[in-house]
Amino acid sequence: MTQVAPVNAVAPRFDRDRLARLADGLAVALAVSLPWSTSATGILVVLWLLALLPTVKLAELVRELREPACGFPLLLWGLGVLGLLWSPAGFSEQLYAIKGSHKFLVLPFLFIQFRRSDKGFRVLGGYLASCTALLAVSWFLHVWPHQPWRVAPAGVPVKDYIVQSVEFVLCAFAFGHLAVDAWLARKRLLACGQALLAVLFVANVAFVATGRTSLAAFPVLLMLFGLQRFGLKGTLAMAIGGVLFAAAVWIASPHLRERVLGVIDEIQTYRSEHAETSSGYRLEFWRKSLTFVAEAPIAGHGTGSIPVLFRRAAIGDAGITAAVTGNPHNQILEIAIQLGLIGVAVLFAMWMAHILLFRGASLAPWLGQILMTQTIVGSLFLSYLLDFSTGWIYVLGVGVLGGMAQRPRTD
Repeated sequence: MTQVAPVNAVAPRFDRDRLARLADGLAVALAVSLPWSTSATGILVVLWLLALLPTVKLAELVRELREPACGFPLLLWGLGVLGLLWSPAGFSEQLYAIKGSHKFLVLPFLFIQFRRSDKGFRVLGGYLASCTALLAVSWFLHVWPHQPWRVAPAGVPVKDYIVQSVEFVLCAFAFGHLAVDAWLARKRLLACGQALLAVLFVANVAFVATGRTSLAAFPVLLMLFGLQRFGLKGTLAMAIGGVLFAAAVWIASPHLRERVLGVIDEIQTYRSEHAETSSGYRLEFWRKSLTFVAEAPIAGHGTGSIPVLFRRAAIGDAGITAAVTGNPHNQILEIAIQLGLIGVAVLFAMWMAHILLFRGASLAPWLGQILMTQTIVGSLFLSYLLDFSTGWIYVLGVGVLGGMAQRPRTD
C-alpha cells in the first residue's frame, strides 16, 4: 500500500503534462491548417480544446475571465446572445449571425495555455511555414497558368484573394521583423532569406491577388514597423523608401493599377448611374446601414436582423438599391445595426484591452501590434472578426501572442 500512493500522486500530474504537450502540438497543427482549410481548422479546434480543458484549473479560468482582454470578448458574445431576444429575424438567420462570435469563447484558454507554455513561437512558425507553402503554390499557379486543373482566380489556390492577401501582408511584416533580428545577430544569410520572403509576400499581393483592404492597411503597417524598429528618423527614411517602392510596383503592375483605379471608376459610375459595381454595392450597404443604426441607436435591431432590414428597405426598389445582404462589409456597422452603440462600445473596449496586451518592445508584442492594426483597418471594409478565416487569425493571434507577451510577468 505504501508503494502505490506515490504512483497515484504522480499519475494525474503526468497526465496533465502529457495533455499539455498534446495541446501544444494541436495548436501548431491548427495554425498550419488555417491558411488552407476551414473544415480542418474546425476539427482541430475541437481536438485542441479536448486536450487542453483537462489541464485547466478552475482558479486559472476564473482569474482569466476577470481580465478585460477576456471579459470584453465574452461580453460581446453575450450581447449577441441577448440580441436574439429582440431580433425580427428567423431562427436560422439568428443562428447564422451568432455563430461568428463563438470563436471568442476560446480566448481565455489560449491565454492560459500560452502564458504557461514556451511553445508559442512554434505556433507562429507553423503558421508562417504554412503561408510560405501557400505563397509558393500561388506563385506557381500564377507563373504557369495552364494547369491541368482549374484554379480561379489564378494564383489563389484556396479560399479567396481577400483572405490570402490579409495572410500575406501579416507574414510580410513578420518576416521583416525576423530579418531585422537575424541581421542584428550577424546571421546575414538568414536575414537576407527572410527579407526576400517578405518581399515575395508583398509582391504577390501587388502582382497576383490584390486585396484592396490589405492595400489600405499596408502603409499604416509600414509606418508602425518603422516606429517599432527604427524610431522617428528611421520611420521617415522608411516612409520615403516605401513611396519609392510603391511607385516602382505601381509602374510594374498593371493588375495593381487596375484594382486601385477601378475603385475610383466604380464610385463615379455608382454616383452618376447607380451602376452595379463592387464599390457601389459597398457604398449602398454603408448608406443603408447608417439609416438602420439611426432607427435603433442604443441596443440595435437584434442579432441576425441585417438581412431582414435590407429586405424591407429593398421593397419597391430596383437595381443596386434593391440589393440585400447579411454583411454590410464593415465590422463596426455590423455590430451597430444588431447591438447598437452598446455593442460598438464593447467592441472598442475589446480592441483597447487587446492593444494593451502588446505594450512591450520585443517580437511577440510587435507582432501583436501589427495584428491589431491590420484588424482595425480591415474592419472598416470587412466583417473581419465574424468571418471565419480573418476572425480565427485574430483570435489565434491575440491568444498566442497575448499569452507570450505576458509570460515574463507571470513566470
